[in-house]
Amino acid sequence: MVITDIQITEWIGRFLWPLFRVGAMLMVMPVFSARFVPMRVRAAFAMLLTAVISPVLPDVPQVDLLGAEAVLVVLHQMLIGVAMGMVFQIIFTSIAFAGQGIAMSMGLGFASMVDPQNGVQVPVISQFYIIMITLLFLIMDVHLLLFALMVESFHLLPIGIEGISPSNLWALINWAGQAFASALLIALPAIGSLLLVNISFGIITRTAPQLNIFAVGFPIVMVLGYIILNITLPNLPLLFNNMIEGGFEILRSAVLGGTR
Repeated sequence: MVITDIQITEWIGRFLWPLFRVGAMLMVMPVFSARFVPMRVRAAFAMLLTAVISPVLPDVPQVDLLGAEAVLVVLHQMLIGVAMGMVFQIIFTSIAFAGQGIAMSMGLGFASMVDPQNGVQVPVISQFYIIMITLLFLIMDVHLLLFALMVESFHLLPIGIEGISPSNLWALINWAGQAFASALLIALPAIGSLLLVNISFGIITRTAPQLNIFAVGFPIVMVLGYIILNITLPNLPLLFNNMIEGGFEILRSAVLGGTR
């Protein structure tokens, strides 16, 4: 049996090119990209996932592994994978930003803790929202849907020297702004209500200067904030589901729209 260089290149490329797309997505997508997940575990899972899906993928192009075209293929596959994972990372970040706005309105901006997802200090309200949406992310099987879309992406946007067009990248950036605007719907009821409470305390301070507003107002604002959180929390799954649907929609229309 004679094995040619073309066959060896095809065998290696059939595993190597998808690995860059899958690995790049796992490095930035929520939960799997968390600081508490070791890099070796992510790399091993990327190789395992690539080995599982490689038999069902379309034929890869014949590209010299040491040529300039190989560099373009690698860059495009990594860009596609990063874009797919970043869409849902943006959703997590925007919801954490909404929790930060609520914490500042409640006077809990100084109460911070380490976010295990990103390894940075965030207010406790933001950390609470991150835990909630992480559980929703796993309960709703969003990660499995994203893996299925990853397999489909090799058919919608095959491996090659061409990738995401600049116009589609701008569409993704515009969607990121809309995602942050959608996340404000989570914080808007609490921020608006607490703003009215603070305005009321300002009026009371002007009419009764002898009242120690810091001793009275701070506990009241915190209690009202927790009451508002309890009232608005049931709406979080619906808002999160709408954002997830928007994320999959932008992936199909812009990221996986290829060069159209």
